[in-house]
Amino acid sequence: MPKLIERPIRFPQNDIKIDEFFGLISSGEPKISFSRIQCEGGWSEPAQRPEFDEYCVVLTGALYIRNEETGETTIVRENQAAFVPKNERIRYSAPEKTGADYFSVCIPAFEIELARRDRIEC
Repeated sequence: MPKLIERPIRFPQNDIKIDEFFGLISSGEPKISFSRIQCEGGWSEPAQRPEFDEYCVVLTGALYIRNEETGETTIVRENQAAFVPKNERIRYSAPEKTGADYFSVCIPAFEIELARRDRIEC
């Protein structure tokens, strides 16, 4: 029988909105996570080397995905998608004024420890 997800679970983030529909936090699902991510222009996060594959579908704006090892940046715009294989050192950002509104699917499910983000030194 289908299971209705009445509303996603909002991750407690200050600079972006992450609404998880399926995943470890919202449904206890370890195999896959499905989230909508909304970030304002100028947003960026630390580089990471995730232990999961990630599929991104941009609804509006532009998502920049920089490969920190090659220096190449893939710009994913409205109605475009990108696949980011696990174990690549990458950095996500939305430097354009429009920001980015996109869906993210992670296999296995997103877990902060599995993202293996660089530490930010203060």
